[in-house]
Amino acid sequence: MPRLPLRLSPLAAIVLLATGCAVAPPPAPDEIRQQAMGDVDVSRAWQAAATDAAQVQDNWLASFADPQLDALVQEALAHNPDLRIAAARVEQAAQHLVVAQSGLKPSVGIAGTGGMKGGGGGDTSSALQGIVAAATWELDLWGRVRYARNAARESHASTQADFEFARQSLAAATAKAWFSAIRMTRRAAIAREMAASAQRLESLAEDRERVGVGTETETAQARASARDLEDTLQQLELARGQALRALEVLIGRYPAADVATRADLVPLPGPMPAGLPLQMLERRPDVIAAERRVAAAFNRIGEAKAARLPQLSLNLNFGAWDSEILQLKEDFENPAGGLGARLLAPLYQGGALNARVEIRTLEQKEALAAYAGVALRALNEVEDALAAGATLAKRVSLLTQSLDEQTTTLNRVQERFDVGRIDRRTVEQQRISVENARIALLDVRTEALTQRVNLHLALGGSFDVPQRQADARP
Repeated sequence: MPRLPLRLSPLAAIVLLATGCAVAPPPAPDEIRQQAMGDVDVSRAWQAAATDAAQVQDNWLASFADPQLDALVQEALAHNPDLRIAAARVEQAAQHLVVAQSGLKPSVGIAGTGGMKGGGGGDTSSALQGIVAAATWELDLWGRVRYARNAARESHASTQADFEFARQSLAAATAKAWFSAIRMTRRAAIAREMAASAQRLESLAEDRERVGVGTETETAQARASARDLEDTLQQLELARGQALRALEVLIGRYPAADVATRADLVPLPGPMPAGLPLQMLERRPDVIAAERRVAAAFNRIGEAKAARLPQLSLNLNFGAWDSEILQLKEDFENPAGGLGARLLAPLYQGGALNARVEIRTLEQKEALAAYAGVALRALNEVEDALAAGATLAKRVSLLTQSLDEQTTTLNRVQERFDVGRIDRRTVEQQRISVENARIALLDVRTEALTQRVNLHLALGGSFDVPQRQADARP
């Protein structure tokens, strides 16, 4: 604390006392990373797959070029209950910040007492009637109130970042649910085609047995195959309804399973920049939220330490009094006012003061460990998505070739049937093989789209433009 010169005016002294000692700033983001993650190297490139190191781009939702998906995401943002909960938490944190900031301002109140002769409506236990206005202002000498305000500010910033990550997660979940609903709708349609082929094979087997060129065993096998595919169709119809209802609940609709899906999946967008691991940690909202929680814990330590030191408050009051019972002194000025001060110095509380400092210190250690956990999970999610994306791209290429070969075979079999060299059974069997290849490719294409969404979410790029994430760092 600076010394006050002897000729310092009372008002100037009050201003200097109110300013108090400077509060220490929380650790910078790079310091938090170093303390939490130690020797983990986040400056090198991603390891799972070769990527473009350019800065991650926002507005990834537009890369799918699907207006229906865009509309569903906007509907989810407006109506999803979980997102409304996250938004309410941001508003709560903002009000907690208002409460914390109020400690730096004077507290003003008014009080009065009085009654009427013989009346029962007043304060009959008081011999005085009057009214007084009073103001109290704690001089934040050691920064206790400012540390509390800063902790609330950091908590508000972390809640804002959590809300932004909830928005991004909701957009990603909606996109994945949409792709899943399209997949199940397509699979059910393919299964109906396969069941129809199986029924035709069953009829052919019965006809062959009736004319004596087929056997009872062949007919039984055809019937069993037809029933199996019909059972598969029933399962897929159920799964399709469940996928549609899951999407509807996500976007805040009644789960009626009546969303009209696209006829087919959108193409997988081209390659995308992934930046560097360090850039992801600086950009991803849930990592920023964990970082701000460390800063809030730091400020709470400062608040607990300052609470062990004396508290000085200024008091100002002004009021007027009267009494029909007591006689006020002749030299008593009425109305009257005064200015005073109150000093509260904690001396001994059974070790509670030091224990609170230790608790806050341990909470900061916990916040650092939590940051490390969030950061490592984020790094792993990106690496997993990159690895899966690279593998799925190869699988899509292989299964596309397989479907092309199966389709070519079907065309050739159909030509041989048309000239009477084979019977229809071979055609229908090959048609089922084509549909199986189509299902395999559909599943992998859906997984590739899902992993692309996972990669966007893991990298922390916003799904819209401009990016709505508030700058959570002070």
